[in-house]
Formats: sequence, C-alpha cells, structure tokens
Amino acid sequence: MKHIGEVFSYYSNIGVAAIKLSSDLKIGDVIKIEGHTTNFEQELTSMQVEHKNVEHAKKGDTVGIKVNELVRKHDKVFKL
Repeated sequence: MKHIGEVFSYYSNIGVAAIKLSSDLKIGDVIKIEGHTTNFEQELTSMQVEHKNVEHAKKGDTVGIKVNELVRKHDKVFKL
C-alpha cells in the first residue's frame, strides 16, 4: 500500500473527492481512503483534472474522483 495523496475537499451533492496527488494515479487502480471515520477501498473508474476526464494523472496534479462513500478533508489516499 502506497500513500498517493490527501483529500482537500468533498462535494457531497455529486459524490466527488478533490485530491492533491503525491504520486501517479490512473483509471483502473484500486485505491483505499482512510481517515478518522473513513475506511474503504474502490477501483478508480472516473477521474477529472480541471473538469476534463483523464485516464492518468501525475504527481502534483489536483484531481476529482468519484467516490463510493463519504470522505472528509485530510483523509489519506493510498494505492493498493
């Protein structure tokens, strides 16, 4: 399990987490999001950079990803 970023915002109305990446990420990767009350895994099926769908994002990018559960600011994101 590798730490790849941190949630800095969550948009509950559309179920999207905004994440600052510290490592590369691509569609199909399995991620785990952990926090005080958050702990789940999911396959990455949707990712956007600046409101455009992308297949791959690199270290330093800010991405929006569709999440299956509620997440919170400062939750940690890992790639499995």
